[in-house]
Amino acid sequence: MELSGHVVGLLKEYMRDLVEQGKQETAAHASFGFSDAPYRSDQALSDLLAILDDRIESEGVQVGLPDGFLHQMWGLCNDARAGVMERVWLDMNSSDQPASKARVRELTYRALLAVLEAPS
Repeated sequence: MELSGHVVGLLKEYMRDLVEQGKQETAAHASFGFSDAPYRSDQALSDLLAILDDRIESEGVQVGLPDGFLHQMWGLCNDARAGVMERVWLDMNSSDQPASKARVRELTYRALLAVLEAPS
């Protein structure tokens, strides 16, 4: 899928927002003595699609997201899901860092961006 630099920039911004939200949720859970529930890369992709749906509904035209973008991203995420999940699994298992929601999101979105930015 060929995306403009502007659209990729917006995606990266939304991804950063979700990673930051994951960090805040982990910190809030820890402050109350709770541990994070297990979180998977397919959930991170679903969360990205949910924020895209919300942002397209609230600001899509103003920020320059093309018509049909959510549908395109849904298809891309669906096609890339297995490869992204494998990449995240490999990255998580070769690292000492805990599998927090923020970390899973960060690795998932990095793997998805690699797919988006790969030559067709």
